[in-house]
Amino acid sequence: MTSTSSPVTTIVFDLGGVLIDWNPRYLYQKLIPDAAALDHFLSTITTPDWNEEQDAGRSLAEGTALLVAQHPEHRELIEHFYGRWPEMLGGPIPEAVEVLTELRASGRYRLYALTNWSAETFPVALAQFEFLHWFEGIVVSGTEKSRKPFPDFYQTLFTRYGIEPGQALFIDDNARNIHAARAAGMQTVHFQSGAQLRQELRERGLLAAPSV
Repeated sequence: MTSTSSPVTTIVFDLGGVLIDWNPRYLYQKLIPDAAALDHFLSTITTPDWNEEQDAGRSLAEGTALLVAQHPEHRELIEHFYGRWPEMLGGPIPEAVEVLTELRASGRYRLYALTNWSAETFPVALAQFEFLHWFEGIVVSGTEKSRKPFPDFYQTLFTRYGIEPGQALFIDDNARNIHAARAAGMQTVHFQSGAQLRQELRERGLLAAPSV
């Protein structure tokens, strides 16, 4: 945890895993009933590293074609990754969205999002989740052709919206991205749950304690 000596004027949210429950298992558990086979497919075929290349700007068509060429025996399952991508959306993470709602209602902070997300699939989420329209700005990796944890991606956020890093608090569920945000000068909260986020923000004086 970084120093909180600077006053926080801006709060920046990650999206997937913080406000939105996204998980390929929601789709693939329908397609691969055997648990061991499911784990093997997600860890060795449609890996997080492969998906992150699409998040960083590679087209879904190109990413799919490359993987099919490597694993032609899994063509149909691979093509379902983006062909049935909306089925991976489990919905909002309620307690975290409640925290966002309270921060917005307070009027005390500028609210932004910094997300690793394909430019081709992000519009699906934007249409589905009203709270995504509450942010003053969202920096999407697929649009920028960069992603967390690369320093230039954070700098895009700072430059575009005139954000002073030391006065910004970044919330992400990925420790790698948290470390990069700290290196960029931001204050951070490593997200574990909505309840944990609420508690940390209260301890920092950023969110009001419940009335008694």
